[in-house]
Amino acid sequence: MEQAGYRFRVDASDAAEHFPDGLDPAATAEHLARIKAEASLGLRREGEWLMAADTIVAVEEQRLAKPADAAEAAAMLQQLSGKTHQVITGVCIWVPEPSDCAGAHVFHETTEVEVAALRPAEIRHYVQHYQPFDKAGAYAIQEWIGLVRIPAIRGCYYNVMGLPMPRVYAELLALGLDALEASASPQESAR
Repeated sequence: MEQAGYRFRVDASDAAEHFPDGLDPAATAEHLARIKAEASLGLRREGEWLMAADTIVAVEEQRLAKPADAAEAAAMLQQLSGKTHQVITGVCIWVPEPSDCAGAHVFHETTEVEVAALRPAEIRHYVQHYQPFDKAGAYAIQEWIGLVRIPAIRGCYYNVMGLPMPRVYAELLALGLDALEASASPQESAR
């Protein structure tokens, strides 16, 4: 967000990440983003916009959450090995009153990620050295595994990292929050 020109602060949400049965992965990601946003509404200062996001890894319609331990991380990576999976990030932007578009705006972005067949030694190496226990699907594309064993993606790279910035930027612009106008000096704004 900072690199895109937005000033922001981070508040942790204590929202329970539960979802109703029967939701497809995209609806699940959107649902989780919305409940995170709703749980954080009381933390906003007057006039502040709020954004919450949740990323899900889905392979063959199964959702992979964050692994609890090394064994679960290894099992998830084995499940992704040699397959293409989807990384889906749900985003909820809450626009403050009195805007014409006040309230929740929810969307998602999906990226297809191809993982090469992983050898058991590669899985052990990655889990041991990178401990991906805080990552959905037990991996981060910007780490070793992404460098050497993810030969292709279709869609937004930043989405796989956890926040689809090109889409977020476009949505914020459409809702009336332009980082360039907000950060411009008075002289630049007058042009």
